[in-house]
Amino acid sequence: MLVHPNIDPIAFSIGPLAVRWYGLMYLVGFAAGWWLGLRRIAKGLAPVTRQQFDDLLFTAVLGVILGGRLGYVLLYKPGYYFAHPLEIFAVWQGGMSFHGGLLGVILAMAFAARRHKLGFLRLMDFVAPLCPLGIAAGRLGNFINGELYGRVTDLPWGMVFRGAGEAPRHPSQLYEFALEGLALFALLWWFSAKPRPRGEVSALFLIGYGVSRF
Repeated sequence: MLVHPNIDPIAFSIGPLAVRWYGLMYLVGFAAGWWLGLRRIAKGLAPVTRQQFDDLLFTAVLGVILGGRLGYVLLYKPGYYFAHPLEIFAVWQGGMSFHGGLLGVILAMAFAARRHKLGFLRLMDFVAPLCPLGIAAGRLGNFINGELYGRVTDLPWGMVFRGAGEAPRHPSQLYEFALEGLALFALLWWFSAKPRPRGEVSALFLIGYGVSRF
């Protein structure tokens, strides 16, 4: 049996400003997606130019944050946030929904495709391999916060989380970090290195993510 290390959620402070690990993980994820996208553009494997990609990334970031946060508020704690509406904006404290974030990205890409007159599926196929490392970073943020743990288990790597009782639980954040993060990235990056029929890379992302969560 293991015990969660109870990491301080605040990475560092600058005066009154506290920078949390959870927020830093999102920055790492966005930076990784930006760098990977530039690599694909440099190799001629992207349907967008560098300038279009910068605009695309900004739109995607907005989609992830707005969709992920609103999804969490509406699906998990609507009563609490309706009573404390200002805390909806405290994204750095944690609380993002993958399903809301995914919907936000899809809507953002639909908007970007129309704005730049690009094929929607081609754009989604380009974006899909850039996402798993961001998911991996987010799961590390969940682990640091000691949230989104799994069910009670008697396996030797079961972990006791603060606020979850004395029974060890699956460290599901680490499972998802490895599967829907690192493993899915490796699969998608390899699969998308060659031209594929439209929609195949996006479909593989959805299938791979679903299998990882199962």
